Amino acid sequence: MRPNPVKRALQEGHPSVGTWLSMGSITAARFLARAGFAWLTIDIEHSLVDWETATHMFATIADAGGTPLARVPSNRHDHIKRVLDNGAHGIVVPMVNTREEALAAVAAAKYPPVGNRSVGGSVHALNFGTTAGDYFARANDEILVVLQCEHIQAVDDADAVFSVPGIDAIFVGPNDLAASMRGKDGRPPGGELSAQTHKRILQACQRNKVPAGFHCTSADEVLQRIEEGWQFLAVGSELRMMLDGVNAVMQKLGGSRVKPDMAKY
Repeated sequence: MRPNPVKRALQEGHPSVGTWLSMGSITAARFLARAGFAWLTIDIEHSLVDWETATHMFATIADAGGTPLARVPSNRHDHIKRVLDNGAHGIVVPMVNTREEALAAVAAAKYPPVGNRSVGGSVHALNFGTTAGDYFARANDEILVVLQCEHIQAVDDADAVFSVPGIDAIFVGPNDLAASMRGKDGRPPGGELSAQTHKRILQACQRNKVPAGFHCTSADEVLQRIEEGWQFLAVGSELRMMLDGVNAVMQKLGGSRVKPDMAKY
């Protein structure tokens, strides 16, 4: 069975950089799978991507030698099972706020006796270049499990959440985290408070010996986060990169009509 290089890199203490796919384009996935990213996450939570399209995108990335991940719509057993059975090499689970939720996410990604993932599917083995029997025997060791810390509740209970066995990385969603920290007047937290909160997450990850991840807006931020000790880094998305490219061209031609904040990542 093909090993998961992202999982190995994180276990060895190395940084791993990827990006988000939110447009549901199989063609874009083909190109980006050859661009040099360690992994590509197909966002099924906030995008228009459906299950069939996601399955083809997993295959496209895997066939190019890349590592396809899926951000599931929510922390549900059926969502996690479905993306893994259809060929994702790992999961990103949003809004994991409690130890019980973390335990449930990990269990859904692992076959018994470790977890409660049910046995089925076919293309999962194809995407790992192996047989179904070999996949069922070794998937627990190769599937990447990333849980998102994107609510202040998870930060306050970080040691209980992050210490769950089987977590390969904790990944900060800075936009939702900031939203959960709004004051009674609806205002988001200031930059200093946000930075302090991010540092609390990083320190909790280090205490619990789990790699820390962050969604960055630029390559410069990725390099900064690596220096700080973060390992699992996303830089923007294919949509953000497209809009950034369009802006750069249009500004040289006399002004951009694309607003920079149209894609948060």
